[in-house]
Amino acid sequence: MVRATLHRLMAIKFLHTVVWGFFVSCIAAIWVFAWRGQIPWAALSIGTVFIEVIILASNRLHCPLTQIAARYTEDRRGNFDIYLPEWLAGQTKAIFGCLYAGGIIFTLARWVFTAP
Repeated sequence: MVRATLHRLMAIKFLHTVVWGFFVSCIAAIWVFAWRGQIPWAALSIGTVFIEVIILASNRLHCPLTQIAARYTEDRRGNFDIYLPEWLAGQTKAIFGCLYAGGIIFTLARWVFTAP
């Protein structure tokens, strides 16, 4: 039983880490696409991340995978549900939220000031 629980938790942490990496990549892509003037691609990246924002907002700012992982452990450190350093897991919304908002602003600026 304990082994099965551990494997489930490890699987959830792995999935959560992959999903996190995908959205971090999308946030980075916003900046790259905007810098290159590829505004439609930047907008697609913004929209993709916005779906995650809606999911987080509808779950009291928690990923649904966190709630699932909590079923398999009593640990509640900042990284109990994801394979990230604890300092990063605890600050991920602040760090990447700022990068996301900045990417939106940068994209809008590039769109407005480089439009023909």
